[in-house]
Amino acid sequence: QVQLVESGGGLVQAGGSLRLSCAASGRTLSSYAMGWFRQAPGKEREFVAAISWSGGTTYYADSMKGRFTIFRDNAKGTVYLQMNSLKPEDTAVYYCAADPRFRAPMNPRFVEYWGQGTQVTVSS
Repeated sequence: QVQLVESGGGLVQAGGSLRLSCAASGRTLSSYAMGWFRQAPGKEREFVAAISWSGGTTYYADSMKGRFTIFRDNAKGTVYLQMNSLKPEDTAVYYCAADPRFRAPMNPRFVEYWGQGTQVTVSS
């Protein structure tokens, strides 16, 4: 069993930055590929980024490339999402996800564990 807890969300102006964190407890985080999804009001949950168990491979949704960076620290049991050049359309609840296998993109059907989500609001 893995418990995922996100933090770092908040309100930021357009063009600003936020760093989200996802802390894992329970089974070792290094056993899982990790990813981030987001869901805006009235929209389906969408893939943001994924990282392999070692951190050596990453994959991003096209709209996040060059602005978002996913990285992990297995010793700390934490995955991060650095978000730069934020836009109002990035406003959503961001969820951390764990999948035993790295997939590009991460498929929510195969996610074994989800975090509770953290709200990101970008004002114009």
